Amino acid sequence: MKKPNRDFFEHNRNSVAGRLQGGLLVIAGYTGMQLTNDEAVPFRQEATFWWLSGIEFADWWLIIDAGRKKSWLVEPEIDDRHRLFEESLQREAAIERSGVDDVLSRDDAKTMLRQRAKAHPLVYTVGYPDHHDHFGFTLNPAPREMKELLTRTFKSVRDFRLDIAKLRAIKQPCELEWMQAAIDLTAKAITDVRNDLAKYQHEYQIEADLTHAFRYGGADGHAFEPIVSSGAGTATVHYFTKQRIRKGTPLMLDIGARVHNYAADITRTMAAGKPTKRLNEIHAAVQSVQKDIIHLLRPGLGVGEYQQKVDAIIKAKLVELRLMNEGDDDRYRQLMPHAISHGLGIDVHEALGRPQHFQPGMVLTVEPGIYLPDEKLGVRIEDDILITKTGHKNLSAKLPSDL
Repeated sequence: MKKPNRDFFEHNRNSVAGRLQGGLLVIAGYTGMQLTNDEAVPFRQEATFWWLSGIEFADWWLIIDAGRKKSWLVEPEIDDRHRLFEESLQREAAIERSGVDDVLSRDDAKTMLRQRAKAHPLVYTVGYPDHHDHFGFTLNPAPREMKELLTRTFKSVRDFRLDIAKLRAIKQPCELEWMQAAIDLTAKAITDVRNDLAKYQHEYQIEADLTHAFRYGGADGHAFEPIVSSGAGTATVHYFTKQRIRKGTPLMLDIGARVHNYAADITRTMAAGKPTKRLNEIHAAVQSVQKDIIHLLRPGLGVGEYQQKVDAIIKAKLVELRLMNEGDDDRYRQLMPHAISHGLGIDVHEALGRPQHFQPGMVLTVEPGIYLPDEKLGVRIEDDILITKTGHKNLSAKLPSDL
């Protein structure tokens, strides 16, 4: 399996340049963030910036001038003390990695932008994600600071995130190869846990083995904070408190490896010990609706139509289980509170570019669940699905979803 190289990043920049129609795009990579006191959060690059440049260091910029058919990286200003203590990226290595024409200093880049603004009053950038005001956490300031800089320099600044999201939504063969590697490694890790489930007494022991499996298997690590929950914890969608595993209770693993920056996202619910009759019943229901929902997926299916059919399938099953009455949408959203699907790629929750219909090359999750806090029980099953030219392919199908 080949690694991402300069040809990949050059291809991506050329694709973006085609949509710019002679325009100028200036984007910022993420800056470092504080973890505690003088310790930094482990750095992960902004997905679009990495997809266009391959740069995994903080505080770099990228300029793409479609009219001149050139691109530049802009290096951060790093003093000698920080160069001594922290790994940094040299200009030559940045050019070799990304395939850009040159690397500029901050001052040279600002001078270039002021000159370009005289002939091109419009500039594009990549701002914050949609609905970021609902996230509930502090955002990396780099995209906002870049927009403020550009607003001081150009007459008009427009966000190009949606256009790039449409390109990133259709996966290239190499991207699918990297995603499949992440999915296969995740499936193997879950299988290993299931096969030796009796040895675990605490949820953190499972998490430790998953981390070992990912890193030892060559992955970058976890694609997201792993969810390992048992008992009442399974009734919370995102559960991170670690507790003792009680026999006869459900155990949920919602995890994903990251390989060459591409993510897997798989959930399996199993039983710690002999499952109860109720757990068997709820698990069978979720397994059934997931199969029906996956069967819907095909190119040309309207996204709105998909959601309507999904709701109908899950509601019918919940009525059959006598967990809700016909038409009780409030109760439905209590039992199944999250989205049925999301895009998947470099970002675990990746935008698909607001499509009206599913298209070949898109990868999305299918993850129905039923959550019963009063019964201290939750079940979720999640697989990663590729939309093909004729239908779909379950990329995680080799991992059984049985209880």
